[in-house]
Amino acid sequence: MSKVSDAWKPVYSITAKAARLLMEIETARAAVEHTPLPLTLEAELRRQARVRSTHFSTRIEGNRLTLAEAEKVIRENKTEFHGRERDVREVRDYWNALLRVEEWAEASRPLSEDLIRRLHALVEHGPRSKPTPYRDGQNVIRDSSTGAIVYLPPEAADVPGLMSAFVRWIAEAEEAGVPTPLIAGLAHYQFVTIHPYYDGNGRTARLLATFLLHRGGYGLHGFLSVEEHHARDLDGYYRALAVHPHHNYYEGRAGADLTAWVEYFIATLGGTFEAVRQEAKRLSAQAGQGCALE
Repeated sequence: MSKVSDAWKPVYSITAKAARLLMEIETARAAVEHTPLPLTLEAELRRQARVRSTHFSTRIEGNRLTLAEAEKVIRENKTEFHGRERDVREVRDYWNALLRVEEWAEASRPLSEDLIRRLHALVEHGPRSKPTPYRDGQNVIRDSSTGAIVYLPPEAADVPGLMSAFVRWIAEAEEAGVPTPLIAGLAHYQFVTIHPYYDGNGRTARLLATFLLHRGGYGLHGFLSVEEHHARDLDGYYRALAVHPHHNYYEGRAGADLTAWVEYFIATLGGTFEAVRQEAKRLSAQAGQGCALE
Protein backbone atom coordinates (compact mmCIF):
# COMPACT_ATOMS: atom_id res chain seq x y z
CA MET A 1 0.00 0.00 0.00
CA SER A 2 1.23 3.48 -0.88
CA LYS A 3 2.51 5.60 1.99
CA VAL A 4 1.47 8.87 0.34
CA SER A 5 -1.72 10.79 -0.31
CA ASP A 6 -3.12 11.12 -3.82
CA ALA A 7 -2.95 14.92 -3.45
CA TRP A 8 -0.02 17.25 -2.91
CA LYS A 9 -0.75 20.29 -0.79
CA PRO A 10 2.47 22.25 -0.27
CA VAL A 11 2.74 23.99 3.09
CA TYR A 12 4.11 27.53 2.85
CA SER A 13 3.47 31.15 3.72
CA ILE A 14 4.08 34.28 1.69
CA THR A 15 6.21 36.40 3.99
CA ALA A 16 6.33 40.19 3.75
CA LYS A 17 9.75 39.86 2.11
CA ALA A 18 8.45 37.37 -0.47
CA ALA A 19 5.46 39.59 -1.25
CA ARG A 20 7.75 42.57 -1.79
CA LEU A 21 10.02 40.52 -4.03
CA LEU A 22 7.07 39.32 -6.12
CA MET A 23 6.10 42.95 -6.73
CA GLU A 24 9.70 43.78 -7.68
CA ILE A 25 9.72 40.87 -10.13
CA GLU A 26 6.56 42.28 -11.75
CA THR A 27 8.14 45.73 -12.00
CA ALA A 28 11.33 44.37 -13.60
CA ARG A 29 9.33 42.15 -15.94
CA ALA A 30 7.25 45.10 -17.19
CA ALA A 31 10.39 47.23 -17.63
CA VAL A 32 12.16 44.59 -19.74
CA GLU A 33 9.02 44.05 -21.83
CA HIS A 34 8.99 47.76 -22.71
CA THR A 35 12.72 48.20 -23.32
CA PRO A 36 13.47 48.54 -27.04
CA LEU A 37 16.52 46.64 -28.26
CA PRO A 38 17.79 45.93 -31.78
CA LEU A 39 16.79 42.42 -32.93
CA THR A 40 20.40 41.37 -33.43
CA LEU A 41 21.23 42.43 -29.87
CA GLU A 42 18.19 40.59 -28.50
CA ALA A 43 19.30 37.42 -30.29
CA GLU A 44 22.81 37.69 -28.86
CA LEU A 45 21.54 38.31 -25.32
CA ARG A 46 19.26 35.28 -25.66
CA ARG A 47 22.15 33.12 -26.87
CA GLN A 48 24.39 34.25 -24.01
CA ALA A 49 21.68 33.52 -21.44
CA ARG A 50 21.19 30.02 -22.85
CA VAL A 51 24.92 29.36 -22.73
CA ARG A 52 25.13 30.50 -19.10
CA SER A 53 22.07 28.46 -18.14
CA THR A 54 23.57 25.37 -19.75
CA HIS A 55 26.99 25.83 -18.22
CA PHE A 56 25.88 26.66 -14.69
CA SER A 57 23.12 24.04 -14.45
CA THR A 58 25.51 21.26 -15.50
CA ARG A 59 28.25 22.72 -13.32
CA ILE A 60 25.99 22.37 -10.26
CA GLU A 61 25.99 18.63 -10.92
CA GLY A 62 29.79 18.45 -11.21
CA ASN A 63 30.45 19.19 -14.88
CA ARG A 64 34.11 20.21 -15.26
CA LEU A 65 33.92 22.38 -18.38
CA THR A 66 34.54 26.11 -17.99
CA LEU A 67 32.07 28.63 -19.34
CA ALA A 68 34.33 29.27 -22.33
CA GLU A 69 34.69 25.53 -23.00
CA ALA A 70 30.94 24.99 -22.73
CA GLU A 71 30.35 27.81 -25.20
CA LYS A 72 32.86 26.26 -27.61
CA VAL A 73 31.08 22.89 -27.35
CA ILE A 74 27.75 24.56 -28.13
CA ARG A 75 29.15 26.68 -30.97
CA GLU A 76 31.28 24.01 -32.64
CA ASN A 77 29.50 20.68 -32.99
CA LYS A 78 32.69 18.61 -33.34
CA THR A 79 34.49 20.08 -30.32
CA GLU A 80 35.80 17.45 -27.90
CA PHE A 81 37.90 17.57 -24.72
CA HIS A 82 39.92 14.43 -24.06
CA GLY A 83 38.93 12.71 -20.83
CA ARG A 84 35.82 14.87 -20.45
CA GLU A 85 33.57 13.23 -23.01
CA ARG A 86 30.72 12.92 -20.52
CA ASP A 87 30.97 16.61 -19.65
CA VAL A 88 30.77 17.50 -23.34
CA ARG A 89 27.76 15.24 -23.84
CA GLU A 90 25.98 16.72 -20.79
CA VAL A 91 26.43 20.26 -22.09
CA ARG A 92 25.17 19.39 -25.57
CA ASP A 93 22.19 17.49 -24.19
CA TYR A 94 21.24 20.29 -21.79
CA TRP A 95 21.50 22.89 -24.55
CA ASN A 96 19.19 20.86 -26.79
CA ALA A 97 16.77 20.27 -23.92
CA LEU A 98 16.69 24.01 -23.15
CA LEU A 99 15.84 24.83 -26.77
CA ARG A 100 13.05 22.25 -26.65
CA VAL A 101 11.72 23.70 -23.39
CA GLU A 102 11.50 27.12 -25.01
CA GLU A 103 9.65 25.62 -27.99
CA TRP A 104 7.17 23.85 -25.72
CA ALA A 105 6.61 27.03 -23.71
CA GLU A 106 6.10 29.09 -26.88
CA ALA A 107 3.48 26.56 -27.99
CA SER A 108 1.81 26.72 -24.53
CA ARG A 109 2.18 22.99 -24.02
CA PRO A 110 0.52 21.81 -20.79
CA LEU A 111 2.80 20.23 -18.22
CA SER A 112 2.22 16.48 -18.24
CA GLU A 113 4.02 13.38 -17.08
CA ASP A 114 4.77 12.56 -20.71
CA LEU A 115 6.44 15.95 -21.19
CA ILE A 116 8.48 15.36 -18.03
CA ARG A 117 9.61 11.92 -19.25
CA ARG A 118 10.54 13.38 -22.63
CA LEU A 119 12.43 16.24 -21.00
CA HIS A 120 14.40 13.92 -18.74
CA ALA A 121 15.27 11.75 -21.74
CA LEU A 122 16.66 14.79 -23.55
CA VAL A 123 18.71 15.78 -20.50
CA GLU A 124 20.05 12.35 -19.65
CA HIS A 125 20.19 10.46 -22.94
CA GLY A 126 20.11 12.95 -25.82
CA PRO A 127 17.75 14.04 -28.61
CA ARG A 128 16.95 10.62 -30.11
CA SER A 129 16.05 8.90 -26.84
CA LYS A 130 12.64 7.60 -25.83
CA PRO A 131 10.73 9.07 -22.83
CA THR A 132 12.38 7.87 -19.62
CA PRO A 133 10.35 5.70 -17.22
CA TYR A 134 10.55 6.56 -13.54
CA ARG A 135 13.09 4.72 -11.39
CA ASP A 136 12.16 1.20 -10.32
CA GLY A 137 14.34 1.06 -7.21
CA GLN A 138 15.51 3.12 -4.25
CA ASN A 139 17.84 6.04 -4.78
CA VAL A 140 20.12 7.47 -2.09
CA ILE A 141 21.89 10.84 -2.14
CA ARG A 142 25.15 10.74 -0.20
CA ASP A 143 27.79 13.26 0.78
CA SER A 144 30.56 12.82 -1.79
CA SER A 145 33.32 13.23 0.80
CA THR A 146 31.95 11.31 3.81
CA GLY A 147 29.50 8.89 2.25
CA ALA A 148 26.85 9.90 4.78
CA ILE A 149 23.22 9.88 3.64
CA VAL A 150 22.12 13.40 2.75
CA TYR A 151 18.66 12.49 1.49
CA LEU A 152 16.60 9.31 1.15
CA PRO A 153 13.85 9.92 -1.44
CA PRO A 154 10.46 8.20 -1.46
CA GLU A 155 10.27 4.53 -2.42
CA ALA A 156 9.94 3.70 -6.12
CA ALA A 157 6.42 2.32 -5.60
CA ASP A 158 5.27 5.76 -4.45
CA VAL A 159 6.87 7.74 -7.29
CA PRO A 160 4.05 7.35 -9.89
CA GLY A 161 1.41 8.59 -7.43
CA LEU A 162 3.59 11.46 -6.28
CA MET A 163 4.32 12.54 -9.84
CA SER A 164 0.64 12.39 -10.77
CA ALA A 165 -0.23 14.57 -7.77
CA PHE A 166 2.64 16.92 -8.63
CA VAL A 167 1.40 17.52 -12.18
CA ARG A 168 -2.20 17.85 -11.00
CA TRP A 169 -1.24 20.48 -8.39
CA ILE A 170 0.53 22.61 -11.00
CA ALA A 171 -2.52 22.59 -13.26
CA GLU A 172 -4.79 23.49 -10.35
CA ALA A 173 -2.44 26.23 -9.14
CA GLU A 174 -2.32 27.79 -12.60
CA GLU A 175 -6.11 27.62 -12.85
CA ALA A 176 -6.41 29.28 -9.43
CA GLY A 177 -4.11 32.15 -10.46
CA VAL A 178 -1.20 31.35 -8.16
CA PRO A 179 1.72 33.60 -9.27
CA THR A 180 3.89 31.86 -11.87
CA PRO A 181 7.18 32.48 -9.98
CA LEU A 182 5.69 30.74 -6.95
CA ILE A 183 4.48 27.76 -9.01
CA ALA A 184 7.90 27.44 -10.67
CA GLY A 185 9.69 27.50 -7.31
CA LEU A 186 7.43 24.92 -5.70
CA ALA A 187 7.64 22.70 -8.79
CA HIS A 188 11.44 22.87 -8.65
CA TYR A 189 11.41 21.85 -5.00
CA GLN A 190 8.90 19.01 -5.31
CA PHE A 191 10.55 17.45 -8.34
CA VAL A 192 13.95 17.11 -6.66
CA THR A 193 12.20 15.93 -3.48
CA ILE A 194 10.38 13.13 -5.30
CA HIS A 195 13.62 12.38 -7.17
CA PRO A 196 11.80 10.27 -9.77
CA TYR A 197 15.01 9.26 -11.58
CA TYR A 198 18.33 7.78 -10.58
CA ASP A 199 20.18 10.70 -12.16
CA GLY A 200 19.43 14.00 -13.88
CA ASN A 201 16.84 15.15 -11.34
CA GLY A 202 18.44 18.52 -10.60
CA ARG A 203 18.93 19.44 -14.25
CA THR A 204 15.38 18.38 -15.10
CA ALA A 205 13.93 20.30 -12.14
CA ARG A 206 15.68 23.50 -13.20
CA LEU A 207 14.46 23.07 -16.78
CA LEU A 208 10.91 22.46 -15.57
CA ALA A 209 11.06 25.71 -13.60
CA THR A 210 12.35 27.47 -16.72
CA PHE A 211 9.53 25.95 -18.78
CA LEU A 212 6.89 27.14 -16.31
CA LEU A 213 8.39 30.64 -16.16
CA HIS A 214 8.58 30.97 -19.95
CA ARG A 215 5.11 29.56 -20.53
CA GLY A 216 3.68 31.83 -17.83
CA GLY A 217 5.14 34.97 -19.38
CA TYR A 218 8.20 35.29 -17.15
CA GLY A 219 10.89 34.31 -19.65
CA LEU A 220 12.15 37.91 -20.13
CA HIS A 221 12.55 37.37 -23.88
CA GLY A 222 14.88 34.45 -23.13
CA PHE A 223 17.41 36.66 -21.31
CA LEU A 224 16.85 34.67 -18.10
CA SER A 225 19.56 32.51 -16.46
CA VAL A 226 18.44 31.58 -12.95
CA GLU A 227 20.82 28.60 -12.90
CA GLU A 228 23.78 30.96 -12.75
CA HIS A 229 22.56 32.44 -9.47
CA HIS A 230 22.05 28.98 -7.94
CA ALA A 231 25.54 27.92 -9.00
CA ARG A 232 27.22 31.02 -7.58
CA ASP A 233 25.72 30.30 -4.16
CA LEU A 234 25.67 26.52 -4.22
CA ASP A 235 25.74 26.11 -0.44
CA GLY A 236 22.78 28.45 -0.11
CA TYR A 237 20.92 26.57 -2.84
CA TYR A 238 21.34 23.21 -1.12
CA ARG A 239 20.58 24.63 2.32
CA ALA A 240 17.34 26.11 1.01
CA LEU A 241 16.29 22.77 -0.46
CA ALA A 242 16.92 20.98 2.86
CA VAL A 243 13.70 22.23 4.44
CA HIS A 244 13.64 19.57 7.17
CA PRO A 245 16.55 18.26 9.30
CA HIS A 246 15.67 14.59 8.81
CA HIS A 247 17.12 13.01 5.67
CA ASN A 248 14.22 10.54 5.16
CA TYR A 249 11.34 11.66 2.94
CA TYR A 250 8.82 9.89 5.19
CA GLU A 251 10.24 11.39 8.39
CA GLY A 252 9.41 15.03 7.81
CA ARG A 253 10.32 16.02 4.27
CA ALA A 254 6.93 15.02 2.81
CA GLY A 255 4.98 17.60 4.80
CA ALA A 256 7.68 20.15 5.60
CA ASP A 257 7.02 23.89 5.70
CA LEU A 258 8.42 25.27 2.43
CA THR A 259 8.32 28.95 3.37
CA ALA A 260 12.13 29.25 3.56
CA TRP A 261 12.54 27.64 0.13
CA VAL A 262 9.83 29.87 -1.37
CA GLU A 263 11.57 32.97 -0.03
CA TYR A 264 14.95 31.77 -1.30
CA PHE A 265 13.64 30.96 -4.78
CA ILE A 266 11.74 34.22 -5.17
CA ALA A 267 14.72 36.21 -3.89
CA THR A 268 16.98 34.47 -6.41
CA LEU A 269 14.49 35.09 -9.19
CA GLY A 270 14.10 38.70 -8.12
CA GLY A 271 17.85 39.22 -8.27
CA THR A 272 17.95 37.67 -11.73
CA PHE A 273 15.10 39.83 -13.01
CA GLU A 274 16.70 43.00 -11.65
CA ALA A 275 20.03 42.13 -13.26
CA VAL A 276 18.29 41.63 -16.61
CA ARG A 277 16.42 44.92 -16.19
CA GLN A 278 19.62 46.83 -15.52
CA GLU A 279 21.43 45.20 -18.46
CA ALA A 280 18.52 45.85 -20.84
CA LYS A 281 18.41 49.48 -19.72
CA ARG A 282 22.16 49.89 -20.23
CA LEU A 283 22.15 48.28 -23.67
CA SER A 284 19.09 50.21 -24.79
CA ALA A 285 20.74 53.50 -23.87
CA GLN A 286 23.99 52.38 -25.50
CA ALA A 287 22.10 51.59 -28.70
CA GLY A 288 20.67 55.10 -28.70
CA GLN A 289 17.19 53.87 -27.88
CA GLY A 290 17.12 54.63 -24.17
CA CYS A 291 13.85 54.69 -22.34
CA ALA A 292 12.87 55.70 -18.81
CA LEU A 293 12.54 52.57 -16.71
CA GLU A 294 12.25 54.10 -13.27
